[in-house]
This record gives sequence, structure tokens and C-alpha cells, in this order.
Amino acid sequence: MIPRQLRPLFWDINVNEFSPASHPEYTIARVLEYGDGTAVAWLQQVFPAHAIAEVIRRERRLSRRTANFWALVYEMPAGEVAALRQDG
Repeated sequence: MIPRQLRPLFWDINVNEFSPASHPEYTIARVLEYGDGTAVAWLQQVFPAHAIAEVIRRERRLSRRTANFWALVYEMPAGEVAALRQDG
């Protein structure tokens, strides 16, 4: 279940029927891209650090700015982050 204060981050889905555990990549990417400190704290309670890191590595739909920020936070080389690579 998505907490009430985070529901605006998920404007394009029916949050009443949505299970973050069933769609971890979507949930993590959405919070990383649009969330604030409260949203990130919730995310880190719901998902393990390795799952969040994997989304940072693989999700090409993250903006370059967001991908760069989270790569720094999770101490990842830019070359490991799909949204920061130029290889398509």
C-alpha cells in the first residue's frame, strides 16, 4: 500500500489496487525520480538497499540528474548506471 502522502507520486495508476511489492522497479524508480525525503525514507523501509541500487543501475528512464545524484549516494561509478551511459 502507498501511504497517503506519497500517492501524488503515482498519479498514473490506481493506488487503491497497487501493490509496491508486485512492481518494485516501477515503485523504486518513481520515488527516486519524484520523491522527497519522506518518500525516500518510506522507500528504504519497504525495499532493501540492494534492490534500490539495482534500479539505479538498470533503469534508463531515470533522468540524468536523478541517476547522477543516486549514483553518488550509493557510491556507484557512472559507467554502471544505465541512465548515465551513452550506449543506447
